[in-house]
Amino acid sequence: MIAFVNGILDEKRDLQAIIDVGGIGYNVNISAYTADRLPSKGEPIKLYTYMSVREDAMNLYGFLTRDELDFFKLLISVSGIGPKGGQAILSVMTPDDLRFAIVSGDSKAISKAPGVGKKTAERLVLELKDKISDDDILSGKAGGNGENISVPGADEPSNEAVEALVSLGYGLSEASRAVRKVIGDGGAAAEDTEGILKLALKELI
Repeated sequence: MIAFVNGILDEKRDLQAIIDVGGIGYNVNISAYTADRLPSKGEPIKLYTYMSVREDAMNLYGFLTRDELDFFKLLISVSGIGPKGGQAILSVMTPDDLRFAIVSGDSKAISKAPGVGKKTAERLVLELKDKISDDDILSGKAGGNGENISVPGADEPSNEAVEALVSLGYGLSEASRAVRKVIGDGGAAAEDTEGILKLALKELI
């Protein structure tokens, strides 16, 4: 198994990165989420990898953090979701977004990934819900900027703001994420339901 590749980014095209490691080019499949955060061509890069081995092909899938890799492995443990499906899901949702969607039962958000139907998304939520802890959600463990996001417990104003956003047509995970962002930023305006709601709407618009 190849645990990671550490070298120079030689080329990036679509959802693939070619990493030059000591004169050998490794072709690594990446998600859109990872692609957006890659350095410029010629710069150093380290990708944590998963090797998919089939009778007709061997493919490397790469991620910038171990947490992304661990979540990818969690996704492909679900029946009906292979490496390409896991990559597709991580292309439209960050690991942190996925944690919210799974815990809140928002299979609709997950089904937006290419090739992931409604039934597959519902099965994913069902199979993984018990594997995601509240601590994982509140810690912002898989935040895209690598920083922890301090979020207080689910108090009444926060819940009311989420409910209001859902009533306006936003998905539960989307609404929860916006409210969490507002609370994480702090500020007096976010101390009551109305203040939280106004700031959360700005995040969503």
